[in-house]
Amino acid sequence: MIALIQRVSEARVVVDGAVTGEISNGLLVLLGVERDDDVAKADKLAHRVAGYRVFSDADGKMNLNVQQVNGSILVVSQFTLAADTRKGMRASFAERNADPAVAEALYEHFIAQIAGKEIPVASGRFAADMQVSLVNDGPVTFWLQV
Repeated sequence: MIALIQRVSEARVVVDGAVTGEISNGLLVLLGVERDDDVAKADKLAHRVAGYRVFSDADGKMNLNVQQVNGSILVVSQFTLAADTRKGMRASFAERNADPAVAEALYEHFIAQIAGKEIPVASGRFAADMQVSLVNDGPVTFWLQV
């Protein structure tokens, strides 16, 4: 399971012209579910995302997590993160991506795990054509994988 996390001052996702999720200060999480992922991996990744220290403390060092800055998390499904890009000029999705039904269940489970940590969470719509906008703060972007 892969999370591309971006520290943002604002982010939102729009589906069919309607905002489905929007946050101010926090993290935008693009979540990719791979073939061998399971609930244990989703739990571990949710724990890492929630606790990952990407916000600056009083000394300007990235020592604070999203909870410590009273931030929110916007989670967007992103199956292209699991693409195989090792060769050729076109990504391959067949080898590494989870079955869509499994991926959706793990995506929803990940969101529930974040919410269970009392972090405000918003989301896109699984497998929808989404328009995501953000203001990357820093920029600060990390690739987390379990």
